[in-house]
Amino acid sequence: MQLSYWELKNWFTNVDYTVVGSGIVGLHAALRLREKFPDSKILVLEKGMLPHGASTKNAGFACFRSVSEIIDDLKSHSEEDVVQLIEKRWKGLQLLRKRLGDAALDFKPYGGYEVFLNEDENSYTECINKLPFINEILKPLFKAEVFGKQVDRFGFNGTKEYLVYNPFEAQIDTGNMMQALLKNAYAENILILNQQTVSSFLDKGNEVEIVLGDFSFKSKKVLFATNGFSGQLTNGAVKPARAQVLITEPIKDLDIKGTFHLDKGYYYFRNIGDRILLGGGRNLDFDAETTTEFAQTEIIQNKLEQLLKEVILPNQDFKIKHRWSGIMGIGTSKNPIVSQLSENVYCGVRLGGMGVAIGSLIGTELADLI
Repeated sequence: MQLSYWELKNWFTNVDYTVVGSGIVGLHAALRLREKFPDSKILVLEKGMLPHGASTKNAGFACFRSVSEIIDDLKSHSEEDVVQLIEKRWKGLQLLRKRLGDAALDFKPYGGYEVFLNEDENSYTECINKLPFINEILKPLFKAEVFGKQVDRFGFNGTKEYLVYNPFEAQIDTGNMMQALLKNAYAENILILNQQTVSSFLDKGNEVEIVLGDFSFKSKKVLFATNGFSGQLTNGAVKPARAQVLITEPIKDLDIKGTFHLDKGYYYFRNIGDRILLGGGRNLDFDAETTTEFAQTEIIQNKLEQLLKEVILPNQDFKIKHRWSGIMGIGTSKNPIVSQLSENVYCGVRLGGMGVAIGSLIGTELADLI
């Protein structure tokens, strides 16, 4: 890069804090840094034209986990860990709503549902039997019963008569959310540069040298908010997980409203106005979906279309309008990583597919490490 005097002076000189990643975590970290250090120079570097991972590509679920996922988590995490994680997700959602406002988020409290296929008899029975226990451990947090049985009124096909309903779940407009966050960041004099890839960095003890291709600059502190792209940064503690998504053309007289989970959350769908957004299916090929490549695969797209045709929209005509994918960050533990990597380098990553819920809190915690 051949930069002018003005470019060097205004963007790359006397940088106090550099945040790598302009998604939910990165922008919340930058905004929190501005609160803590009002006179500092804050620079956000973004690899993509828009946030590169999942912040502008997710399904817009304001959720904290379905019953089957909570039961699954309890098999590999302690009860205390699981409850603390749900509490963080719930607090993160409240923080997001407080910062941006429900109007900006297009927040719609339609509630959430878990749908069970007829062949999922064991999972269905386990979930129904454990509803009282799950409600009991969550009651101190929500002061009410979170999950309850409800008769399917949506006309799904090949599914159990009862859904599990969660009144605390809602949907948001992902694009509106990120636009509002970006507006907040610009209003707070936070500098954002897109299509900038950090190729390397070196913590020199009193500052960090950051390399962008054939150009480098200095920053007092660096905060990585790169989630699914942070495997090397965390010595493999974070693995990428691709999520494939599609959305239909508008559907006449669509009667489906809410957010829906299916097959332990491996599939999820919702209405966006009179369209259906449907995503998931990485359990069909975990190896292929452990990737940072944005693409769609035939096996997963065929399965998504099959679910639409046979289960979600039986006897209804629909057309697919658009398909895309996003990259999440997961690991053997569901707990996010918020840590100091060296004297002046920090990271907030591994959101486990819960970025909308927990991203604002992780960004704030990341900034608070300084």
